[in-house]
Amino acid sequence: MKSFKFYCISLKRNILPIIFILFLFCLVVFSASNLSATKSGLSLWANSVVPSLFPFLVATELLSYTNVVNFVSKKLDKFMRPIFNMPGCTAYPLILGMLSGYPVGAKTVCQIYKEGLCTKREAELMLAYTNNSGPLFIIGTVGISMFGSTTIGLILLCTHILASLSVGIIFGKKLGSKYKSINKDYVKISHKSISFANLGEVLSNSIISSIKTIMMIGGFVVIFSVIISILKNFGLLNIIAKFLSPLFGNSNFISGTLSGIIELTNGLNAISSIHVKAISTNILLSAFLLGFGGFSVMLQILSVVSKEKLSIKPYIIGKILQAILATAYTFVILQIPMFNFNL
Repeated sequence: MKSFKFYCISLKRNILPIIFILFLFCLVVFSASNLSATKSGLSLWANSVVPSLFPFLVATELLSYTNVVNFVSKKLDKFMRPIFNMPGCTAYPLILGMLSGYPVGAKTVCQIYKEGLCTKREAELMLAYTNNSGPLFIIGTVGISMFGSTTIGLILLCTHILASLSVGIIFGKKLGSKYKSINKDYVKISHKSISFANLGEVLSNSIISSIKTIMMIGGFVVIFSVIISILKNFGLLNIIAKFLSPLFGNSNFISGTLSGIIELTNGLNAISSIHVKAISTNILLSAFLLGFGGFSVMLQILSVVSKEKLSIKPYIIGKILQAILATAYTFVILQIPMFNFNL
């Protein structure tokens, strides 16, 4: 009994090194398909993610040097407490999280938590609904590049934001009066000043910061593209897809959804590429994946919040709830005749 317990403890301690060694082994064994997956991931990132996200990341960075967000946050202060049961300063990460996409929302939540403007519990709950896919990614990458339709992109964006706000309201009700907020009034967020004298420096800093973010996203897309390729080589995704196909129908949809749960961009690309008459299925699954975000995004968020020792559990629960709500809202909209995309 003691030896078995010791074996379990030893396995737990060495599980990550074992996984990394297995990953390295798979890189060598499946080198041909992994090379193809790497090229595919790089192409997907360079052709779809960078054009839609990078300019917006730079614009958001520039915006952080101004007082615009403070102004908007102050105007929204009177709504934050009654609707989300949060202090007024939390409007700042809510706005940036919707404008910029992952992982800007998490970075901003950590910023106001470090400045002592909210409690740890409030910060953890905020992570669930202030981290979203950006509008340019949803409209540009998913809508236009993948589906070839601006309208589909707009529908997915609207339901994505609506689901996110719904999660915020639900979590705010859960927070209730059990947790006392540090501040109930609007608190000004500190920001660096900008003028024509330092405009060049500010623009350079914004570009460098945006490059770091976009490179990190690219790294996750490529690595998880390879992981998906390895899982396909082992036949795990196909086995699961065939097992679930009697319940959910088309195995390609199941495989694409599983890929999206692992890495968002790859999954969305796979789902949008499936040619069926009832394209509403593709749209609904895309709404689900956008709401959930995928394990790749989850690790990006974890890399940010772990420094502040914030729990990621509320984030996971919130994203599952957002995925369900986004799918439901999208389904309702697709019932409107003018938004019937089925061939």
